Amino acid sequence: MKQEKVCEFFKKQLVPNAFFNRHNFKLTIMNKLKKASFYIFGILYIFAGCLHFYMPDFYIKIMPPYLPWHLALVYISGVIEVLLGIGLLFKVTRKLSAWGIIALLIAVFPANIYLAFNDLPQEQLNTTPLIALWIRFPIQVLLIAIAYVQSRVPD
Repeated sequence: MKQEKVCEFFKKQLVPNAFFNRHNFKLTIMNKLKKASFYIFGILYIFAGCLHFYMPDFYIKIMPPYLPWHLALVYISGVIEVLLGIGLLFKVTRKLSAWGIIALLIAVFPANIYLAFNDLPQEQLNTTPLIALWIRFPIQVLLIAIAYVQSRVPD
């Protein structure tokens, strides 16, 4: 009789609690990774945005010729990238910044396509279509996916 009560106690109390504790541990790790991603990618976007001012010629070379005001657009996209990176650092602006990053990455994608399919920017940057498209494209998709996850997961 006592043995049955002990078994029931284990089934109802200890086993679910042990699972719950493991589950909480996983959630804690995921929360820490998520928080770290905001800071890591925030700093990454701030740095990348600053590069627009440090080496604008690189960005001008990959801009499609049909776009006007190349230098101005490079500087504007740099400012936006810095602001969105800063936005990831603060809880209040993270979701909006993540959506802004998605929009920015989509908006600048024509420059990657231009680089991938045109000889002139490839020669100027000493790159190949393989690197220009098949390496940059998956990275761009990955960055969009990360920004999407960051926009969806509550703090």
